Amino acid sequence: MTTKVLLKVTGLQVAYGGIQAVKGVDFEVREGELVSLIGSNGAGKTTTMKAITGTLAIKAGDIEYMGKSIKGQGPWDLVKQGLAMVPEGRGVFTRMTILENLQMGAYIRDDKPEILADIEKVFGIFPRLKERRDQLAGTMSGGEQQMLAMGRALMSRPKVLLLDEPSMGLSPIMVDKIFEVVRDVYAQGVTVLLVEQNASRALGIANRGYVMESGIVTMSGDAKQMLNDPKVRAAYLGE
Repeated sequence: MTTKVLLKVTGLQVAYGGIQAVKGVDFEVREGELVSLIGSNGAGKTTTMKAITGTLAIKAGDIEYMGKSIKGQGPWDLVKQGLAMVPEGRGVFTRMTILENLQMGAYIRDDKPEILADIEKVFGIFPRLKERRDQLAGTMSGGEQQMLAMGRALMSRPKVLLLDEPSMGLSPIMVDKIFEVVRDVYAQGVTVLLVEQNASRALGIANRGYVMESGIVTMSGDAKQMLNDPKVRAAYLGE
């Protein structure tokens, strides 16, 4: 039985002004997978994520979600269809409280009792957020804001969760917590595309991986095999 492809990127090209940041990328994410897209800073990973979610225009290629092209659709359209992103840099609403941020994550929903239940679920995953539910998001640490950004995305009940550099700039303890949550979310049946510079951690929890370099995919395969690949280890694990 073949698993349904939920997200398929074909020949994707994205340019900033005269600079070609993504030069023809192909990859796919199947239902029930955790796929990691790794690569060094400037490889084009975040640009790819922004193109998928409609925050950057595409020069060429196509992006299909659940078998249909989503090229040209905005993030608000995609969230309604079950595609949610936790952006690089977190992007929380700094002048709103933690609780208000979580409520914003559910803005496409009108099932109030279930929204309240999901807020409690997020508080169960991140007890620290519950303790500070009335605190302004802008006054929280980077790690706490990352928790909130993930919780806010989960409030939309996504089919596919896109995570862009969730461990960036966080303390080792907070990185452990974030990766633990990514694993738990995946275990609950959410399909995940994880973009991450921390190659060993990303491949360590993924089913499959893709390596991006200078705007192209240079390698792909089973995540555990990639983790043991000498080329990957030399380039990304400092060995």
